[in-house]
Amino acid sequence: MSTENLPQSPEQPSRKPRVAVVFGGRSSEHGISVVTAGAVLRAIDRAKYEVLPIGITQDGRWALTADEPERMAITERRTPTVDQLAESSEGGVVLPVDPANREVVYAEPGSVPKALGEVDVVFPVLHGPYGEDGTLQGLLELSGVPYVGSGVLSSAVGQDKEYMKRVFTSFGLKVGPYVVIRPREWQRDESAARKKIVDFAGEHGWPLFVKPARAGSSIGITKVDDIAGLDEAIAEAQRHDPKILVEAALRGREIECGVLEFEDGPRASVPAEIPPPDAHAYYDFEAKYIDSTPGIVPAPLTDEESAEVRALAVEAFEAAACEGLVRADFFLTEDGEFVINEINTMPGFTPISMYPQMWQATGVSYPELVDRLIQAALRRPTGLR
Repeated sequence: MSTENLPQSPEQPSRKPRVAVVFGGRSSEHGISVVTAGAVLRAIDRAKYEVLPIGITQDGRWALTADEPERMAITERRTPTVDQLAESSEGGVVLPVDPANREVVYAEPGSVPKALGEVDVVFPVLHGPYGEDGTLQGLLELSGVPYVGSGVLSSAVGQDKEYMKRVFTSFGLKVGPYVVIRPREWQRDESAARKKIVDFAGEHGWPLFVKPARAGSSIGITKVDDIAGLDEAIAEAQRHDPKILVEAALRGREIECGVLEFEDGPRASVPAEIPPPDAHAYYDFEAKYIDSTPGIVPAPLTDEESAEVRALAVEAFEAAACEGLVRADFFLTEDGEFVINEINTMPGFTPISMYPQMWQATGVSYPELVDRLIQAALRRPTGLR
């Protein structure tokens, strides 16, 4: 029997893509991640996307949180936490581990689990270990869920400053002098490990910067002017990471540049300059986020210098096989040479962060920036690529 003349059911309108914004996490950058999530939630076009905010507490619980970005701001010099935003102190969100099923489930003890619907893309705004370092990216790859930003290897390389520098060196990018103290070295012979740093200072001079090898947001970093402050600086870095990195101070200007993935490949933003903060010894966590030391956008560079650093930023993006976005940080030394310090595969995304400010100055607004990142993730397949 022909069905040609039978009444046809009206086509169901396709639903909007659902974006899970995942934030918080177990690292010392938990609070800044929450602030970043607030900014992203405010910017997502709700006419174009559905949004599911998921916060990870500092003890690792995945919590369903209210979609209230106004509560995700720094107040009285303190950053917010996921525990303050969670809808329950016990309930947990579970991502699918079957690539054929993208449905997210929420469960509380003693209650029937509740389906929250399918997730089309994850926007992970976690900073530091257990989120920015490839661990979450690996989970999402197993789940078959697209996500914003770099993949497993690139995220891991971007988090570990030692291997980041090794990759850059292998691609011909210039890095500054550094030395690494691994946990086993410290455990085996503290005095030998300390002497390794002192010998490094003897070769390159004081001051030194002692920092966690796998942390960000300038947390745990100490500028050490002489040997008297070394032990305290080591202890502070080891509070955040048992592996520490020691860098020689480079005399010059701090220049940053954003990289964003467009349909035709990565492009660089206009660069910015970070001037020495008046009230701080260097551009530390408080200078960045609490006192909001302003950067200069665009950086006062010659056309040739600007073109060079933008090209180098894209080279760094490609060298580490990054995807989505990167902020590349450089020193412009007194002899006019650009030295790359590091990249951030999920840079600060707060309203005062340099990455969105640089793209704003380049002609890409904050909402457009967020939309481009989501669209890039939706275009990209999971798995080997």
